[in-house]
Amino acid sequence: MTDRLRELNDAGVAIWLDDLSRERLTGGSLQRFVNENYLKGVTSNPTIFAKALTDADEYASEVAELAERGATVDEAVRKLTTDDVRDACDVLRPVYDRTGGVDGRVSIEVDPRLARKTGETVDEAKELWRIVDRENLYIKIPATVEGLTAITATLAEGISVNVTLIFSIERYQAVMDAFFDGMEQARDNGHDLSRMGSVASFFVSRVDTEVDKRLDAIGSAEARELRGKAAVANARLAFEAYEQAFGTERWATLAAAGAKPQRPLWASTGTKDPAYSDVLYVDELVTDGVVNTMPEATMNAFADHGTAAGDTVRGRYDEARQVIERLESLGVSYTDVVTVLEEEGVDKFDGSWEELHATVTEALGKAARG
Repeated sequence: MTDRLRELNDAGVAIWLDDLSRERLTGGSLQRFVNENYLKGVTSNPTIFAKALTDADEYASEVAELAERGATVDEAVRKLTTDDVRDACDVLRPVYDRTGGVDGRVSIEVDPRLARKTGETVDEAKELWRIVDRENLYIKIPATVEGLTAITATLAEGISVNVTLIFSIERYQAVMDAFFDGMEQARDNGHDLSRMGSVASFFVSRVDTEVDKRLDAIGSAEARELRGKAAVANARLAFEAYEQAFGTERWATLAAAGAKPQRPLWASTGTKDPAYSDVLYVDELVTDGVVNTMPEATMNAFADHGTAAGDTVRGRYDEARQVIERLESLGVSYTDVVTVLEEEGVDKFDGSWEELHATVTEALGKAARG
């Protein structure tokens, strides 16, 4: 039987799981994925935690203890999520050590209500870093305009960062500049760059969702032919930008000081349109030096019928540009699409945080009532 996940791993794609729960930790499935599925990292978000709390009773005793001591909802959310992330960091620590700190990372998100507040984001990042107290942690900071300064300031403190919610090439270039600024400041502040890390999470499937909606409204034969092509094209152009930025003397100087590159991370890689292959955003984005964080269903689908026969990113930049140009010629504005997606992304982050708060509020109330 073909070991497709191993082929993906050997092609240079770091396989991360976009999910975390206490059940995965206590039941051993996370460890099993590390042992058997070449898992090298974990990403989490408030929606994932809300689902974990709703679907399982592993949290019951801790929720009861929090309720008994009168913890606020914010305090309970902080305790429940950081405990899970800390334990996941411990599971992934051997991967972190084996890869010299490149992988074996677990991400936790700053309060998304702070997405447009630079100073508060940095304070939150420092607090989460202190509480979890694991050097293989990533603090997730959204790539809003306000978030760019926070990314630099957080890295300057010696804190590793997962930059999330990137949709446009222009914003991605700004994210890489923020990374360079932060790592240079970290070096000047005396931090060991070899112990630090960063990824830049470029969202994929949501691009097709928004673009396809606009193409369907146009309804022409060319519009139909372009469905499902924008997201992969956008991601490939992001990798081209990555190659350009990390081929400079500025990066060479940081690398000589021990810094590791800020790898592109393909996020939102579960296929949302059933008309497309369920491994579309894995098959079409295979190249050495990237991360693909995927839901378990996508990981299982790739293990069953995915393809990692060769590089599907490098050398396809002109083809990708042509897709974007054809979309523009039909009236699908790239700038408008990515602007809408960022605004929706921030709103979704807020909504998922509210969902988590509602779930914890209900759990605390139920525990208090006995």
